[in-house]
Amino acid sequence: MNPGQLAEDRAMKHLCAHGLRLEARNVRYPFGEIDLVMREGRVYVFVEVKFRTPKGFGDAVQALSAAQQQRLRRAATHYLQCHRIDAPCRFDMVAITGDKLEWIKDAF
Repeated sequence: MNPGQLAEDRAMKHLCAHGLRLEARNVRYPFGEIDLVMREGRVYVFVEVKFRTPKGFGDAVQALSAAQQQRLRRAATHYLQCHRIDAPCRFDMVAITGDKLEWIKDAF
């Protein structure tokens, strides 16, 4: 398993331990990818997981560009439409830098 997959596993376990439920993982469309689709009650939570090594270029929190945010929004909209879901949603980020995990609700 590569470091990105390990980071996604760690993020998923962390979110599940805090009451969220996994709906889907690694949802891919030609125009974007969703790392994790979770639910917190009625709210669909689209999660971007970023991983950086401690000696990498900056920490993981800084790794989400405006273009990536736009692609994730588009993919989430498509996911909701394809599954005929009419529910509130939000975009969270789990940033992992080395051993440090940071969960940012409503990241954008």
